[in-house]
Amino acid sequence: MNLHDWIDELSDVLDVDAEVDEGLVADLVDAASRTVHPGAGPVTAFLLGRAAGCADAGPEELERLAGRAQALADGWDRPASAPDPDDVDLEVPDDSTVDHSSDEFVR
Repeated sequence: MNLHDWIDELSDVLDVDAEVDEGLVADLVDAASRTVHPGAGPVTAFLLGRAAGCADAGPEELERLAGRAQALADGWDRPASAPDPDDVDLEVPDDSTVDHSSDEFVR
């Protein structure tokens, strides 16, 4: 079974009438996975499909939506390999050996 057959069968199982440009979606998934996060590809494809369904998008509108998502992925400023800032534990320097006796504090 090839990809086009899979799309036809999956569309039947999900009871959707959809024309899919698998190359367009695959390129978008690849870009999101590579530039944003490995898990961003499938989520991006899902959200693109959701947006297209909500807008009752035809092929041209789907291409426009995919283009907007592609531009966002291509311009993503944090590489996929960068750690999530919320998950980074910064090392706090040990200043226990610093003499603070001459420090002036305003009270």
